[in-house]
This record gives sequence, structure tokens and C-alpha cells, in this order.
Amino acid sequence: MPVTFRDLIADNKRKSFWLVAGFCLFIIAAALILALGVAAYWFPDAIAHLDFRQAALVGALAGGFAFLVSTLSYFEGDSLILGISGAREIAHRDDPELFNVVEEMAIAAGLPMPRVYLILDPAPNAFATGRDPEHASVAITTGLRAMLNRDELQGVIAHEMSHVRNYDIRLMLLLAVLIGTIVMLSDLFWQMLRFTSGGSRGSKSKSDKGGGVIVLVILVLALLFALVAPILAQIIQLAVSRQREFLADASAVELTRNPLGLAGALRKLDADPHELKSANRGTAHLFIANPIKKFSDRGQHIWASHPPIQERIARLEALAGAGATRQVPAAN
Repeated sequence: MPVTFRDLIADNKRKSFWLVAGFCLFIIAAALILALGVAAYWFPDAIAHLDFRQAALVGALAGGFAFLVSTLSYFEGDSLILGISGAREIAHRDDPELFNVVEEMAIAAGLPMPRVYLILDPAPNAFATGRDPEHASVAITTGLRAMLNRDELQGVIAHEMSHVRNYDIRLMLLLAVLIGTIVMLSDLFWQMLRFTSGGSRGSKSKSDKGGGVIVLVILVLALLFALVAPILAQIIQLAVSRQREFLADASAVELTRNPLGLAGALRKLDADPHELKSANRGTAHLFIANPIKKFSDRGQHIWASHPPIQERIARLEALAGAGATRQVPAAN
């Protein structure tokens, strides 16, 4: 069992590799079934006599699709996520204190200065994204920015810089885009099922029987994928997000030497009733706290993408060695 930060990070990276590999294989399988289903519906005679070379070609096309999605996710996924979140990049002159805090935490973590973004939303939250520390971005909502003192702001930024340092941002970025792809494929399967069940396509000759059986089998598989895909996506989110949040909290304490700063910020996050308008279940795992209140970690819901905030606060206060009643120092 991991006993040091380096052990935990190495274990995290190994799990990340297998999770992403498994997700890519799932996309290949889903794309393959979709391709065969479409081919079986429109060309039943051809699909009934499908040989190895043709099947390999369909598999190669599905693999190419998965590779394309993964490549686009890697290089352009952060821009997509920032755009969906309504984040706008700001300069030092727009918020000198925020920039100074980000720069301090980048230096403490030994990382390059990330780009800084603001999200115009009263709901308090923040996230980091990017494919590596050299291409990282940190985003914070105007709601969270307004309610934090400097110590609390430092704790939040340290948490996000820990995600950058630990390479969590790469996995969470890929997952956000890949989960969206899985949901899109599920929708396509449903549309295909709805379309094919709407009526027959020409006469059912004896020569069509073989193709008809294959169509039925593939459509059943498509239905199973459509039902299982969203659940699988959520399970993988949970497996990744919860432990990473604990690790990022602990790493943030290593950077700030002040556990109560982050604890105070989490307490304010927990008390605020606002829900982030731009958030969805595909991007919820990116944020420091669950931005969707109906799946909030406060209720310890089975689908919560984060561990309970009160448990995180308790761990931070235990690190401080000061008990639950000590207050976060006020900003100067």
C-alpha cells in the first residue's frame, strides 16, 4: 500500500493509464457495434457473408475513430472544457492578488505559471485543466473569488496546482471528453434503434433471413451498450475523482503549510446554495467540489463525483492538529 506522496502519485498514474486504456477499448467496441449495426441494416446480405478482411477493416475504422477522439481530447480538450464552462482568460492587471497567489503556488510546486481564467457565475467553484503542467489552466468562479480571504484563496489554488503537479489534469481532461463521446454514442444507438424499429425496409426475402438475425443480435448489443454506457462512465468518474480529491487536498497542505486555509474555503463552498449553470455530469469531476447540487457530496449520494466535504474538512483539521473549532486566520 502506498505510504508516501511519490508512491501515491505513481500508483495514481498507473491506475490512470489503465482507466484511459479501458475507456478507449470501450469506445472501439461501441464504434464497432455501431458500424456493424448500420451496415447490417442497410446491407443485410453483405453483412451475413462478412469475411475476416472486411471485419478487420471495420475494426480498423473503429480503432481509428477512438484514436482520433483520444488525440483531439489530448490536444484540444482543455479549450473545449473552458469554452463550455464559460471561462474567460484574464491578465495580471485584471486581478493582481489572484495572479500573485497563483504564481506563489506555481513556484511552491515547482511548476510553470498556468493561464488564469474567471467564470462569471455566483456559484463558488474552481478547477484546473490541461494536458500537462506546461499547458495548464486554472479557472475560478467570480462567486468563489468574492467570498474567499487570501489564505482560503491560497488553499484553493494550491489544491488546483496539486492536480496539475500530480498530472490529474490529464486524466480528468481525457475523461471529460471521452465520457461525452460515450454519451454521444449511446444517443446514436438509441436513434438507430428507434429508426430501425420504425418500419421494415423492403420485403423480407429468404435471402434476408441471415442478415436479419445478425441485425437483431447487433441491435440487442447496441441496446445493452446504450443502457450500460452512462452507468459505466459514472462508475469510472467515481473511481477516479474521490481519491484524487483527497490526494490533492493533502498536496495542497504540503504547498501552503496551512491546512485551515483550504478547510475554510471548503466550508464556504459547502454552505453556498448556488449551482453552477455551465456544469454537467460530464465535467463535474473537474471541479474542487461537486457543482451539481442534486448530486452533491453533502448528501453522500451514490453518484457524487467527490468525497463528502465534511470528511475532507475533518482530514484537513486533523492535519492542522488544532481540532474542529479553530478558525481560519483573516486576510491582512
